[in-house]
Amino acid sequence: MEPHRLQLDQETFSCPICLEPMMDPVTIPCGHSYCRVCIKRHWDTENLKENSCPQCRRSFKRRPDLEKNTILAALVEELKKTGLQADPADHCYAGPEDVACDFCTGRKLKAVKSCLVCLASYCEKHLQPHYDSATFRIHKLVEPSKNLQENICSDHDEVMKMFCRTDQKCICSFCLLDEHRGHDTVSAAAERTERQRELEERRGRIQQRIQDREEDVKLLQQEVEAINHSADKTVEDSEKIFTELIRLIQKRSSDVKQQIRSQQETEVSRVKELQEKLEQEITELKKKEAELKQLLNTEDHNQFLHSYPSLSALSESTHSSSTNIRPLRHFEDVTAAVSELRDKLQDILRDTWTNIALTVTGGDVLLSEPEPQRRSDFLKYFCKITLDPNTAHRELSLSERNRKVTRTSQHQSYPYHPDRFTDWMQVLSRQSLTGRCYWEVERTGIGFFVAVAYKNISRAGKGKECGFGCNDKSWALECFQNSSRFRHNNVWTLISDAGSTRVGVYLDHSAGVLSFYDVSENMTLLHRVQTRFSQPLYVGFWVGDFAEFCNLN
Repeated sequence: MEPHRLQLDQETFSCPICLEPMMDPVTIPCGHSYCRVCIKRHWDTENLKENSCPQCRRSFKRRPDLEKNTILAALVEELKKTGLQADPADHCYAGPEDVACDFCTGRKLKAVKSCLVCLASYCEKHLQPHYDSATFRIHKLVEPSKNLQENICSDHDEVMKMFCRTDQKCICSFCLLDEHRGHDTVSAAAERTERQRELEERRGRIQQRIQDREEDVKLLQQEVEAINHSADKTVEDSEKIFTELIRLIQKRSSDVKQQIRSQQETEVSRVKELQEKLEQEITELKKKEAELKQLLNTEDHNQFLHSYPSLSALSESTHSSSTNIRPLRHFEDVTAAVSELRDKLQDILRDTWTNIALTVTGGDVLLSEPEPQRRSDFLKYFCKITLDPNTAHRELSLSERNRKVTRTSQHQSYPYHPDRFTDWMQVLSRQSLTGRCYWEVERTGIGFFVAVAYKNISRAGKGKECGFGCNDKSWALECFQNSSRFRHNNVWTLISDAGSTRVGVYLDHSAGVLSFYDVSENMTLLHRVQTRFSQPLYVGFWVGDFAEFCNLN
């Protein structure tokens, strides 16, 4: 088969839509053939009421059924088997998205360059004179562009080679003599050079920022890897430690169980041995009692007197040994001891767990939530707090389920406890506080302190290490009848001239925020602290008369 004949066949078998050899060729009623996918996509994208042929424009009232063109399909397959490929020129023809050569006739080739002087686009063949002729060597060739007409002045139909800086637009030489006379104008090339320099500087800055951000991303990725490694290692170590703790508790539980069972066996054996002795003695006594009864019922005087000495001696020889039966001791004491151990462990776990949680989360918060503004928002974080009787000074009486404290002149019958304040009229809460919390306190009388403090604040003595606000372990708002002030580490800050009778306290432990509000009438900020809390906090009171937590639900 001759080469030009092969070329003809190749064009014959090309789909008029995609210009490639047909894939799954189908024929529509007008006789034209297309790739099945191409004709369906054409009809779908056209979205016409009547489907038509892309070549002859014949319309069909309804979309025709697509029947495979078996002969064309066979010829295409045969052509593929010969190993022949499409003419390279097929791939150079301009498609809908390409810039076409302005000088090609018939089927246009793709443009490889556009000329800003000629305002035309050229394929390789028609571009050649620009390379061969000295006339065209001064022309500016650029990548193919569909927007060449934008370089033509719409008023004067001339190429715009100037730029008006006053109006910030491209103009032609006629514009320069007309409406842009006297304006700050330069050549488009000069403006391009200036703008390009600015863009290169900006690009340089952007590239530097990209490098900086890429370095930051690398550092953050290293941080992620470090966090993951540390977390995985800590989880593994924690699991081992908790497993050891569980194993230790199980071992202690097994030991207690074994000791109880051993003691149980000993006590049961002792009691059974005593029981057997008693039962044996009862049997002997019953036998003696029967013999005595029989003797008593003997009517023969001589027989009675004859038997009396032996039975009498037997009765007298029987020793009535008193058995010392001690009350049976059960194991309630063990239960009490184990319960006490449980309570101590719960206290330890509660405090240490809070410290662990604080260690995990840390005090540095990248994006802490904003502090609430309205009282209704604060109430979302309301905490019901009770006071701990083991910390109360002996002249402070607790009531209302330990939510109210009253100063008295008589010592309360509190037992000794190492957590009790011995000299300062103070009391701490039972609950430790972390996270976000809010509570309100109401007082009467000469005044009171509402405070937060670490658990390890000193309790014994009259020194500043015990008083709320007098040390670095506590923060206190002091409200009196005519004034309020804040104190921390024995540094005073005057708040206002009027004392507050109802105070709201907001704590965001992880963010290090502690805020006091006067809520007697409106929500008025009295004082805000921004710091870093290293331990869980406890609420504290010093009272002149009485103070109590408000019920807000």
